[in-house]
Amino acid sequence: MKKFCIILPLFFWALAAYAQKMSVAQMKTELEKTPNPPLYAKQVLKKRFKIDTIVVTRIGFYHSLADSLAYHGKIKKVYGPYTQGGQRFFVQVLAKSPNIFYRVSQIFIDTSLFRRKFIDSLGSSIIQKINNGSSSFDRMASAYSMGGESATGGDIGWVARGVLMPDIEKEIAKRKKGEVFKIWEPNGLHILMRTAEPKQDTGFALMMRVFL
Repeated sequence: MKKFCIILPLFFWALAAYAQKMSVAQMKTELEKTPNPPLYAKQVLKKRFKIDTIVVTRIGFYHSLADSLAYHGKIKKVYGPYTQGGQRFFVQVLAKSPNIFYRVSQIFIDTSLFRRKFIDSLGSSIIQKINNGSSSFDRMASAYSMGGESATGGDIGWVARGVLMPDIEKEIAKRKKGEVFKIWEPNGLHILMRTAEPKQDTGFALMMRVFL
């Protein structure tokens, strides 16, 4: 046992000496092969690293490189190097876990611009036109929505559970596909439609940044 304890530090020392001569491509390859990437980064590569939990809030609309890699990246795969804030690093996807996503379309009318009574009447008229077939949700959204979704015909895509306002998410979860309804929030009137059945997809990822 004592002999083993002596050999193990020597083994890591030899690996660390070899790692000093590795190219970035070789380091990425070795990280993908090792069963314990954080330990390898610390004891062999002698590199500073940080492990982050990344949340995927919307599928197809990514806020940054991090959530794009969290969704599209493959587990164990190392990506980069990237440069951000003067620091150079590569990223390894360590693990992923699922979340529930809702496909939603919205028409938003801001209460700071119109009186509530007018907005309520307008909202009822919009819903009536959609329900009786005289217009479509996307045409109404393009004409009336005051949010960014006016450019997409109301579609805000697949949105993760926990991202929408609690009252809206609660209603979305219990409504049928294609059902149009309205919800008042302090910022205005939301006319909503669930356009698909909820689905399970990648919602979270554990990722390691290794600084070069």
